[in-house]
Amino acid sequence: MLRPIVAVLAVVAGTSISVRAQEINDYPTSARAEYVFGCMKSNGESRQSIEQCSCSIDVVASIIPYDRYVTAETVLSMAQVRGNLGGQFRSSEQAANALSDLRRAQAEAEVRCF
Repeated sequence: MLRPIVAVLAVVAGTSISVRAQEINDYPTSARAEYVFGCMKSNGESRQSIEQCSCSIDVVASIIPYDRYVTAETVLSMAQVRGNLGGQFRSSEQAANALSDLRRAQAEAEVRCF
């Protein structure tokens, strides 16, 4: 009688761990690779930088959801555009908040990984 209950609990626990892992790993591989390549350009192209930069994107991904990351990356990219369009991205409160979230996550990653 106890074995079926334990088996059901094990399946439920395994399912919740799998769902949680999928929630944490919502960044596509290409986004992670792009981050690591950019990070390595900034920190040296060594085996150690691969480890540190891989750790860094894992920390960032654990702190902010992917859609928020995309928003911040878009803001960074569009803020470089000259004129009115770029100005909207530089002065928007939403843009500032998204960048702030990303910078906080990157600061945490720096502390944990470098």
